[in-house]
Amino acid sequence: MTDGAGTSGAFDTVLVLDFGAQYAQLIARRVREARVHSEIVPRDITAAEVRARRPIGIILSGGPASVYADDAYRVDPEIFELGIPVLGICYGHQLVAQTLGGTVANTGTGEYGKTPLSIKAPGSLFRGLPETQDVWMSHRDSVAVAPPGFDALATTPGAAVAAMENRERRIYGVQFHPEVAHTPRGQEVLERFLFDGCSARPTWTRHSIIEEQIAAVRAQVGDAKVICALSGGVDSSVAAALVHEAIGDQLTCIFVDHGLLRQGEPEQVEETFRGHFHINLVHVKAADRFLGLLAGVTDPETKRKIIGETFIRVFEDVASEHADARFLVQGTLYPDVIESGTKDAAKIKSHHNVGGLPDDMEFELIEPLRDLFKDEVRAVGTELGLPEEIVWRQPFPGPGLAVRVIGEVTPERLDILRQADAVVTEEIRRAGMEREIWQAFGVLPGIKSVGVQGDGRTYAYPLIVRAVTSEDAMTADWARLPYEVLERISNRVINEVEGINRVAYDISSKPPATIEWE
Repeated sequence: MTDGAGTSGAFDTVLVLDFGAQYAQLIARRVREARVHSEIVPRDITAAEVRARRPIGIILSGGPASVYADDAYRVDPEIFELGIPVLGICYGHQLVAQTLGGTVANTGTGEYGKTPLSIKAPGSLFRGLPETQDVWMSHRDSVAVAPPGFDALATTPGAAVAAMENRERRIYGVQFHPEVAHTPRGQEVLERFLFDGCSARPTWTRHSIIEEQIAAVRAQVGDAKVICALSGGVDSSVAAALVHEAIGDQLTCIFVDHGLLRQGEPEQVEETFRGHFHINLVHVKAADRFLGLLAGVTDPETKRKIIGETFIRVFEDVASEHADARFLVQGTLYPDVIESGTKDAAKIKSHHNVGGLPDDMEFELIEPLRDLFKDEVRAVGTELGLPEEIVWRQPFPGPGLAVRVIGEVTPERLDILRQADAVVTEEIRRAGMEREIWQAFGVLPGIKSVGVQGDGRTYAYPLIVRAVTSEDAMTADWARLPYEVLERISNRVINEVEGINRVAYDISSKPPATIEWE
């Protein structure tokens, strides 16, 4: 048995071993939705490393490979001897069976999508659930014979052992994906494992997260000075509010206003952080500097480099005036940590949440959100009292409207786009769709077209409206906005924004398109 409760700070923790599944992050999020802390760890973690982390449970994720492939991912078999409850999902289910003496076979018939599951014995996982239910499958191999000491709990047409358990050893497996919404009772199955199998305590709440981070920041900082690069986006705003809750006037926020923000954003940052939270805020109004360097530039990559480099220089200039500050707050999130350090991440990258700050800046980092997913960050922001307009603000590119003005960025074009973009935002909110849309915004291409307004000819810009749905921005689908919403956007933009005489709607998905136009 383990020598005490597994924790991250004061929380019980379940480790999710990532075998390259597209759903590994989703599993971790579903565990957290049950108010139990979770961490994603590499698939080749050793039993000794697991023991050192003191988890209360382990979940083996699915994966794209066959357990019979020459390069198939394995698990340290000693993990099953630690006395820590284990749940295998899909590939993880087959790995449990193969490692512990069961039989995994390729039946020649796979199961993909919605599949009926027949429960033969409820065991711990299906207690109180219907004997027949729909589940989401995605497999070709399947467990034909459960390992010695295991009871087969359920079957599907293509899987003789679709679920199994060894109650004495508290080891479980399911062939289906309980973490996806397409398995209607899947969350209940996960919670049976967490609360019956692992005896988890549901203490991972927004209030307890805040309490733990406040204590951690105070312990790290002591009486030192801290600065935070504040963009006004969700992550930096919540990080700033959380650190301020911990250390008060020891924190100074630096807000670099590059003149490329949306309508009303600089004023809202001022009001929220200086007016409401009474945080020491340095508002650097650097629009002239940025726009001067962008004059005549049309290449999107050149624009990005100019903005990134200038942001660094402006921030360095202001930070040098706070030479007594030892710490820098960054709004790093858990997906950033995973992408930066997970073996099987599709793209390994280093995340700098403050516009690409240089590595040689002499600050120690404070990252109070690095253990949180985006939805958890929003919950913490709400608990801290941040305005809904900031907590639910849509993702916004670091270069701001410069990559939504196609071609040269000028004050006139920025003004036109700000007004039009505000109409798009207002109408999406009016339709009650702001939380189901990942991003909705306007794009101003550097071309003009002929139109007719009143009795006269116009020669003005078109506005491209872009609205997408997404889970993580890695892929996105164009949002099916109701025609009446599109009609209101078009009518208002053309009637209210001087300089636009035509509105078009982008119906491209990612891939092959990107969410932003530049």
